[in-house]
Amino acid sequence: MYQYTEEDQRIVRERVEQFRGQVARRLSGELTEDQFRPLRLMNGLYLQRHAYMLRVAIPYGLLSSQQMRQLAMIARTYDRGYGHFTTRQNIQYNWPRLEQVPDLLSDLADVEMHAIQTSGNCIRNISSDHFAGIAKDEIEDPRPYCEILRQWSTFHPEFSYLPRKFKIAVTGAQNDRTAVVLHDIGVRIVRNDAGEVGFAIIVGGGMGRTPVIGTVIREFLPREDLLTYCEAVLRVYNLYGDRKNKFKARIKITLKTLGADEFTRRVEEEWERIRETGLKLTQAEIDRVKAYFVDPPYDATAAQRADISAQVAADDRFARWLKRNTFEHKVDGYTAVYVSLKSLEQPPGDVTDAQMDAIADLADAFSFGRIRTTHDQNLVLSDVETARLHELWQRLDALGLASPNIGTLTDLICCPGLDFCALANAGSISVARQITEHFDDLDYLYDLGDVKLKMSGCINACGHHHAGHIGILGINKAGEEYYQIMLGGSAEDDASLGKWIGPAIAQHEVSDAVQKIVDVYLEQREEGERFLDTYRRIGPEPFKNRVYGQPAA
Repeated sequence: MYQYTEEDQRIVRERVEQFRGQVARRLSGELTEDQFRPLRLMNGLYLQRHAYMLRVAIPYGLLSSQQMRQLAMIARTYDRGYGHFTTRQNIQYNWPRLEQVPDLLSDLADVEMHAIQTSGNCIRNISSDHFAGIAKDEIEDPRPYCEILRQWSTFHPEFSYLPRKFKIAVTGAQNDRTAVVLHDIGVRIVRNDAGEVGFAIIVGGGMGRTPVIGTVIREFLPREDLLTYCEAVLRVYNLYGDRKNKFKARIKITLKTLGADEFTRRVEEEWERIRETGLKLTQAEIDRVKAYFVDPPYDATAAQRADISAQVAADDRFARWLKRNTFEHKVDGYTAVYVSLKSLEQPPGDVTDAQMDAIADLADAFSFGRIRTTHDQNLVLSDVETARLHELWQRLDALGLASPNIGTLTDLICCPGLDFCALANAGSISVARQITEHFDDLDYLYDLGDVKLKMSGCINACGHHHAGHIGILGINKAGEEYYQIMLGGSAEDDASLGKWIGPAIAQHEVSDAVQKIVDVYLEQREEGERFLDTYRRIGPEPFKNRVYGQPAA
């Protein structure tokens, strides 16, 4: 993974001390909350319902075991003994005290981490495929390009005060696990007819109040032009984005207002103007950054020991976990392993300090000290020798981190909701627990197959409900918590936005409504159909009729 240079470390340290002074001025009353707000947001610090929340950047979801141990220490020292992994591959702490935040940031800097540009109207943390560099379906590892974009965008003077927050995702895989079409800029590594590797550029995707699937504005961009083209896109947005109405300030609205053709024309015009004089991405620079992402020292004899059929036959629980919670590795004899953060014991995405320490130990023992964070609020040990999977499973099981539910209905995404978030209209965590308790039969879940349930406590869609096969949105009706249900969303290659099936329902009715929805699927599905396939074939009416007892108004 990328290692800080002296310059990187100096920049982060200087920012910590700068913020330390700003916090002191706020605590002394020299700064009002209104004056302090933009300063804290530039350092990833939000004021939530009960306390401050700090969002820590995990660039493209890559962590070392040392960093994970530091995150555990921070959870113990500055929080209440846990952290929350988000859908954008970051981690959040919900209870830091303002006077301690500078010390917390200093402790992060000790392990080359920070909270810079995790909030505010700037280019946020660059996200990517959590199987980057190890997936068999990869054209090229996207992580070096993520790092190049991260370095380019950090403290970029022209793009520090954009009309609204800005998110970039990069994937190198043929199967999209990064939701590139739902980002402000999605970068997809592609190969043209001549066999050259470059990028498809997708612009204007996003969820929130106005969900939009992004538009491909360039089918093939040479690698050397990545930074100049992104700069052209951001310049057009910076010039024409709506700064008066924050609900219309995202680039997706700018693209819609101008029209895709006109927006693209302006980008291309700006790009031609700066293309030759701007930052060219040379092969030497690509190679320099790629050198940070070399493969670990895989054992060439691992494939000879990879037959674990006897262990599978002897242990049904292990066999079940192996089927659901592992991913095929590009290197024979190795496997990627999901660490499930979905169980009845704690909210989706939450992990305790003790579990973080244990995961760091497991990463050292089984995965070359490497850990990934995922868009589904789980973790991944990326490079596990297949012969040692049974041993790893036993240790994860003892920690409560081996729920064999990856890809099932209970592997749901959930934002913090009304329990923590000042923007939320309704709770999410309690409903997630209700659903998890209701669907507690693993054989039933496996029969349902691939069902992605995603839930948000407000229209900002931090839980990505628009992209769920089943999406749930919490709303407030006269002081009561209600929930709207949508069906048919997807964030993958078959990307689509879910559609509402009817009026909001009371909180206690949510799991029963989900049960009725999956009942229709089980009755109507054809051989080999996923939930999403059946929904697309039969449409919303059968589901709507079952949930509401009659066609919904």
